[in-house]
Amino acid sequence: MELADPCLLQNVQMKDATMKKILVLGAGLVSKPGIIFLLKEGYAVTVATRTIEKAEKIVQGFENGRVVHVVVDDKEALESLVQNNDIIISLLPWVHHLKVAHACLKFNKLMATTSYVSDEMRALDDEAKSKNLLFLNEIGVDPGVDHMSAMKIIDDVHSKGGKIIHFYSSCGGLPAPEDNDNPFGYKFSWSPRGVILASRNPARFLENGKIINIAGEELFLNKRLETVDPLGEFEVYPNRDSLPYQKTYGLEEAQTVMRCTYRNVGWCDTFKKIVDLGIVDETPTSYPTGTSFREMMAGLTGVSKNDDVVSKVAKKLNLEKGHFVIQNLEWLGLFSEESVPDRPSKLDILSEQMLKKMSYRDGEKDMLILRHRFVVENSDNSSETIVATLIDYGIPHGDSAMARTVSLPLAVGVKLMAENKINLTGVQIPIMKEIYEPVLDGIKKLGISMVEE
Repeated sequence: MELADPCLLQNVQMKDATMKKILVLGAGLVSKPGIIFLLKEGYAVTVATRTIEKAEKIVQGFENGRVVHVVVDDKEALESLVQNNDIIISLLPWVHHLKVAHACLKFNKLMATTSYVSDEMRALDDEAKSKNLLFLNEIGVDPGVDHMSAMKIIDDVHSKGGKIIHFYSSCGGLPAPEDNDNPFGYKFSWSPRGVILASRNPARFLENGKIINIAGEELFLNKRLETVDPLGEFEVYPNRDSLPYQKTYGLEEAQTVMRCTYRNVGWCDTFKKIVDLGIVDETPTSYPTGTSFREMMAGLTGVSKNDDVVSKVAKKLNLEKGHFVIQNLEWLGLFSEESVPDRPSKLDILSEQMLKKMSYRDGEKDMLILRHRFVVENSDNSSETIVATLIDYGIPHGDSAMARTVSLPLAVGVKLMAENKINLTGVQIPIMKEIYEPVLDGIKKLGISMVEE
């Protein structure tokens, strides 16, 4: 590959011949900042992806970067790539991580992902330890920076003899206020399908000493309002199962452990009704060519396409026809004569339509909000509240906040692994001081940090 203008490479610190070779599997929406960081650090980086055009643009100008085509289901090709590198980063959908992990075990390679640790991944802990391998997971933003920034405060409070009585943590990726211009208050900076699927997740948390269980279909009925200065008011709703974090974070004394998701006001009411309509459904579905969204909605409501479908849907949802939720569905095009795309399920049809209507336009900015709130009982029995907030904005015509806050912690963590500065093995997440301190320091230098008050 030809070098670009030398000034593009002025920050590259080329390493010696023993430098670790890094394989990045996947070149999706969040990959670029982390890949660029590792290239600038001088590592030999191979980006392996199914569609190589975007990846080629990322590594352009770096003699230490290359792109190869790979289909992850091609076991022989995947294993060959893993065998010829030292540290394997999987930015693939989480369902593929296990294939990568098994290849890493076969060839004794280190591994890193930004995804939650699955039960199947956790089951590889003993084997990874027996081979002296580190599989570092959950090293993005949520999960990732949330763990690390929380543990920094928790460890500090505990070291002074204090107790965490209540712990709330919320995170969300949203449009920056100046680019928040659609009625959903949302645009996609990562997989639409993943966002929509999360709308069906059940939730569980501990609050005031009581365990609260919420069924998936009731998720959005449990929204709360929270003010984040200087941005204003947001909805928050429970994020998956918070209970394991009582043990993970060492919060056995806590009366509250609750993790939540931020959305702009109106999201929860709208998505609750979308779930109620049955559109968030992965069941294989086939509509005749030319079927309109209006016809699809009529079918979901059990009425004729010649009826007043808008009114019938409103009635089914126990809403007035002029309710803002109905207006939001209309804006999305769900009552239009536009043909539904040929996709395998209603969920996939909805995903494509939302992506079409709710994508970032060139030059628009996203925003990442992460906030912890701790109620602390100090060793002298006094009480205080600690709030730590990260607000990060995307760069117009550049990297999104989501891409920066996901891939830069990953890249900093991988750099530590490459430099043998993490003396841990097995399947790990970044809750230990020897990981979170240098990673938080590293991303602070890159402009990502929590502000405590």
